Amino acid sequence: MRLSRSLAPLTVAVALVLSLPYDAAPHAPASGGGAGAPQPFGAACRTAVTGSHVVAYCHNPYADTDRVRLHIECARWWDIDTDSAPVDAEPALTVRLTGRCWKEVGSVWISHQKVR
Repeated sequence: MRLSRSLAPLTVAVALVLSLPYDAAPHAPASGGGAGAPQPFGAACRTAVTGSHVVAYCHNPYADTDRVRLHIECARWWDIDTDSAPVDAEPALTVRLTGRCWKEVGSVWISHQKVR
């Protein structure tokens, strides 16, 4: 019984907050895009694995150049994992990255670096 008494005020408070109209809830101040506001960054990448071959396409819709690299981890312990050379995905461009393992591919990921 003690547990329900201690939870009662919390339950009432949560119910009150959830029942408030949307306009009454506090909102974060709108960012005016000032000097302190972070700018969006990062190319959107798609990867495809076909057998032991990997292809990635990265499209950068933002104003800053994104330096992308393809990383491939092979499934077999004796197979050499690979990292591609960095490629600059400039604004509004799509770049293609490729790589492979000798046998099966274990995992694939893309790293991003902002170019100054």
